[in-house]
Amino acid sequence: MAVDAASTAYILVCTALVQLMSPGLAFFYGGLMSENSVLTMMMQVFVPMGVISVLWYVVLFSLCFGETLHFFGNPGTYIFMKNVNSNEALMREGEIFVDGIPGLLFMAYQGMFAVITPALMTGCFANRFRFKAYLIFIVLWMIFVYAPFCHWVWGGGWMAEWGVWDFAGGIVVHITAGFSALASLIIVGKREAVEGQNLDEPHNIPFVALGTAMLWFGWFGFNGGSALGSTGTAVAAAVNSEIAASVALLAWILIDWYRFGQPKLVGLCIGAIAGLATVTPAAGFIQPWGAFVLGFLAAVICYLCCEFRKKLGWDDTLDVWGVHGMGGFIGTVLLGALADGSECAPEVGSAVVPPAYCVNPGTITRSGAQFGIQLTAALFCAVYSMVVTFLILKGINLVMQILPQASGPRKSLDLQELGEEAYTPTKAYVHDAEKGKQQEPTVAEEVQV
Repeated sequence: MAVDAASTAYILVCTALVQLMSPGLAFFYGGLMSENSVLTMMMQVFVPMGVISVLWYVVLFSLCFGETLHFFGNPGTYIFMKNVNSNEALMREGEIFVDGIPGLLFMAYQGMFAVITPALMTGCFANRFRFKAYLIFIVLWMIFVYAPFCHWVWGGGWMAEWGVWDFAGGIVVHITAGFSALASLIIVGKREAVEGQNLDEPHNIPFVALGTAMLWFGWFGFNGGSALGSTGTAVAAAVNSEIAASVALLAWILIDWYRFGQPKLVGLCIGAIAGLATVTPAAGFIQPWGAFVLGFLAAVICYLCCEFRKKLGWDDTLDVWGVHGMGGFIGTVLLGALADGSECAPEVGSAVVPPAYCVNPGTITRSGAQFGIQLTAALFCAVYSMVVTFLILKGINLVMQILPQASGPRKSLDLQELGEEAYTPTKAYVHDAEKGKQQEPTVAEEVQV
């Protein structure tokens, strides 16, 4: 089979769903921000749709999926989409590399993953990154962090040969982004706050809820589509995503309810995202009961990580490390313990037929050795991502200023960086930034209005 019509239609829809996750992330992060930096946050989430898409078309797709040159894929394999066609499967070295869907569709689908991955990091260093420096950073980061791991795990590199499995991006997306975000704090430091100001207070909770809904919807394409076909594995991945997100959502609510005496909508949203991030590397390899376990552990462990970073004073604004980094880490490692048993991977050439309940026959099976492989890969990814990100940011900071100009904690970053405001004051109500309250209009102003 070279190109299957049903799989092509399914992955085409999944590509659009993953694209929808970028605006979903913009609303999610934007709502959690203060009102004077929401546009800067949304800009940083949206701009990879342009920058990374162009880089992907030119050379990044080759670096990820080209012929293996150890560290990268060969940049000349698919440069400017050479040998990537809309009517045949993706070929590499004269053989079919990705079966069932057109090579051009595979390129587009994987490109959506590349677009959203650097955007995940923005929630960590919010309010502390100039836009010009950010553009340079994401280009370098995609080349030296994302591309190597994408090639090593999904492009047939040394991790894949060693036996590391990652269904939809626990290593390639969430660990790289989450731990790189943590390393960025060494360079950008903490945000400034005036007395009585709560820097962690969301400015628009309905935005957060809307963004969560869009992300959750798009995640069915993110995880389900990673089966790269309209198959039972795609069904399992989608169902497992729903289960893990639902369990984590409920567990996070209960933890908040116990701690604060009330359930929290923001906690509900963060819990759902933690569940989705945690199940991502395992979604197409585990049974629904495994997704239930991962959802519960995602809520408990990610919640503790978010509280732990506060105790240590790490100013990870939107808990990118605690939710995405640690969520991806947990899911990647526990995949070695939760995957189907050895009966689902009979020896090649064997007449044994895998049982019908097997989610992804012939791939990963649980064992102590596999658990060790997954743990080692996750640890290596975390350390590598932090070290290389630190070096990239250190280099950028030597040639240009990363931090915005000192302007005080209440100064609008949106005005400083973009010359725009999300909420423009009207003539009738003048916002007093120093006192944090609105002044009533005078009689003369009312007449003018």
